[in-house]
Amino acid sequence: MRRMLILLAVAAIVPFAANAQESSAGSNPVTDSVKAMVAQHAKAIVAAAEEMPADKYSYHPTPQQITFGHLIMHLAQSNTHLCAAIAGTKPSEGEQLSETDPKDKLVTALKSSFDYCSGVLDKTDDSKLNEMVPGFRGSVPRARIMITLVADLYDHYSAEAAYLRLNGMLPPTAQRGRM
Repeated sequence: MRRMLILLAVAAIVPFAANAQESSAGSNPVTDSVKAMVAQHAKAIVAAAEEMPADKYSYHPTPQQITFGHLIMHLAQSNTHLCAAIAGTKPSEGEQLSETDPKDKLVTALKSSFDYCSGVLDKTDDSKLNEMVPGFRGSVPRARIMITLVADLYDHYSAEAAYLRLNGMLPPTAQRGRM
């Protein structure tokens, strides 16, 4: 599973790395690629969260699956935790979220988490990729957390897209001219 996740992340980063090199001869191709990918996913993830009607935030396809509101709450919390790790700090406690919070509160928290990540990534460069930062099971290289962040966003957007489709809506990336 770990190898598959790493291969998926590398496969996802390669096209962005190529674009980053083509568009500028920057000295931070990995960090710049992660920034671009996070920005792209932030746009789609927030659009999907905004698209889902407020009364559908309690929707979950089966009793065993999380609600859409829980997914948005989790995304906001996960972004904050992963980006704090990238920064080499502990995440701030901030406002506590619940999956039953109103849509507006959850979407605002989601947007704030992406703003936080953007600020952290703006202060990161490729010279710091090998620095050890707090991970889930001890210290890991910063690069690993950055790859985990990108993979996490792919995973969570796919869940958002499935929930939207199960409610008769097209996800933002499937709407012609939207993304």
